[in-house]
Amino acid sequence: MSNLNSELSPTEGHRKDAASDSQYVSFWIGGQLLGVPVSIVQEVLNPQYIARTPRARREIAGLLNLRGQIVTAVSLRRRLQLPDLDSERGPMNVVVRFAGESFSLLVDEVGDVINVSNQTMDPVPATLESTWRGVTNGVYRLEGRLFVVVNVGAILNLAS
Repeated sequence: MSNLNSELSPTEGHRKDAASDSQYVSFWIGGQLLGVPVSIVQEVLNPQYIARTPRARREIAGLLNLRGQIVTAVSLRRRLQLPDLDSERGPMNVVVRFAGESFSLLVDEVGDVINVSNQTMDPVPATLESTWRGVTNGVYRLEGRLFVVVNVGAILNLAS
């Protein structure tokens, strides 16, 4: 994936931007299909060496060196209160730009770019577990499955 250098500030309201985007980079976490707008994705990487950071929040897996740039790696499994991935391969990295910084979202598997321009995003269901509800912008109904749009600011605890 090519570098996409657009970014959002925490005050721009990620929900508004998510609704206007029609393409999302999709990925899997614990059997659930999720995604973030293509416009904030910098690149997608295979498993990388992550230097652990002492005394960081539980969901911060550590730091990775991306061609000289230090990037904070965030475990989406831990953020969503799921058990760590039990795989020798390790998590994939979806590197996003948010609030002028790069962050790597650690995911189980990366999917395709999903185009939903002719569909309407449904609101977050009230019955969804609060951990997930607080970091989700909405849901699309795709053929045979639900596609959950992630609120990156909420994942990073930088915006609601």
